[in-house]
Amino acid sequence: MTLSPTTMAAVRASGAVPNAEYLLTAEGVRKEFPGVVALDDVEFKLKRGTVHALMGENGAGKSTLMKILAGIYHPDQGEVKLRGVDIQLKSPLDALENGIAMIHQELNLMPFMTVAENIWIRREPKNRFGFVDHGEMHRMTAKLFERLKINIDPEIEVRHLSVASRQMVEIAKAVSYESDVLIMDEPTSALTEREVAHLFEIIRDLRSQGIGIVYITHKMNELFEIADEFSVFRDGKYIGTHASSQVTRDDIIRMMVGREITQMFPKEEVPIGDVVLSVKNLTLNGVFQDVSFDVRAGEILGVAGLVGSGRSNVAETLFGVTPASSGTIAIDGKELVIDNPNTAIRNRMAFLTEDRKDTGCLLILDILENMQVAVLQDRFVKRGFVSEKEITAACEEMSRKLRVKTPNLQERIENLSGGNQQKVLIGRWLLTNPHILILDEPTRGIDVGAKAEIHRLVTELARNGVAVIMISSEMPEVLGMSDRIMVMHEGRVTGFLDRAEATQIKVMELAAR
Repeated sequence: MTLSPTTMAAVRASGAVPNAEYLLTAEGVRKEFPGVVALDDVEFKLKRGTVHALMGENGAGKSTLMKILAGIYHPDQGEVKLRGVDIQLKSPLDALENGIAMIHQELNLMPFMTVAENIWIRREPKNRFGFVDHGEMHRMTAKLFERLKINIDPEIEVRHLSVASRQMVEIAKAVSYESDVLIMDEPTSALTEREVAHLFEIIRDLRSQGIGIVYITHKMNELFEIADEFSVFRDGKYIGTHASSQVTRDDIIRMMVGREITQMFPKEEVPIGDVVLSVKNLTLNGVFQDVSFDVRAGEILGVAGLVGSGRSNVAETLFGVTPASSGTIAIDGKELVIDNPNTAIRNRMAFLTEDRKDTGCLLILDILENMQVAVLQDRFVKRGFVSEKEITAACEEMSRKLRVKTPNLQERIENLSGGNQQKVLIGRWLLTNPHILILDEPTRGIDVGAKAEIHRLVTELARNGVAVIMISSEMPEVLGMSDRIMVMHEGRVTGFLDRAEATQIKVMELAAR
């Protein structure tokens, strides 16, 4: 028996639902995109009142399956059951009406609307004249935030919020639908440790209410802390499901990648050369003040600090996105005014931004166009004309080197997984042969296999004399990859730690000053 979404919603509302062992199941699901089999005969089973983690490398099919369960994609084969009844979801709205809400890895809030307007969009309370009752909407939002212990002004426009605060708004919005199934795709990617702890409190509370939570993550420590069980996908295939208490971290990695990963942080001791980049008293009024540091050839300078510390702002100023109010930047001993990214690129500086969706990927273009955009005025231009043959060959070689999973370079980048999009962006900047490479959260949302590959690549670049600035919210990454660590707090540098002396405790003491 297959019920329409409308009928299923009525069944759900009445409470007369089948007494099913599983809240949500998928069996024999297959999904193809042009040139790619994203899912091949996969299965998934979610119990009521549990947290079920979904693990796998980027491109393994996790997000594709969740988008099917959320009504975004439609399966080519297979069946989906909700509370034991076959269901065909035609749209995300169908899924919401049937109690399935999804929080996407790439946030989808309206930046020029208020927090309250974002949460209750299409469900706004109306007054007796049929107009939106903004006072009631504010009260509803405040009540929701009180329940979730979220401290955000309902009337502030989303564009003024940090990425972490936007993530909490997305979570609150999903919870506001009173869904039975909540899908979270990398919900902690932009959260601090304190915010992650807060999120886990929310998840445990929702679990105790009988809600089934699907939790997609690449962070092993989160799986063991919050998940009751987990399923692993690899290359679009279902590998297996286990209780979290019955396996080790190494067991999961072997299931995910099909091989051993012997070294996650392959840091090498390489010769450190002369100062390549020297920053003195760099200031951006109202954002950060008197930032000073040097980076040498072959050195990896890690930059740590809590969300809001100004780390990313410093990177943007170095690259000319937001020119400095005062202070100096010198490259190879020559003081420069870097007031736009073109100046930075001409001086062999490259910058991988924190947000690949908003400031990295050109989503409507293909992989080739995304990868070549930074070198269209560089060595591939001869007598004013771009050598398409040479630049295409270079992009294809870079794609192979970074192991980008795609049928060809003509695939639109929006069709790639988040991790493969990140690889394309890294490839874009490596094609410029940078002398200075700034990486802002280079492995955010990336699986363990891809992380190890990127870490090896960064080590190789340092060995070849590239000066690397690596900003990361992941403490093991900062400690494992850096020669020195610069710590920031509220727009100021609070200290430097050499690799030999750096510990998580020392970094956090400086970050919380």
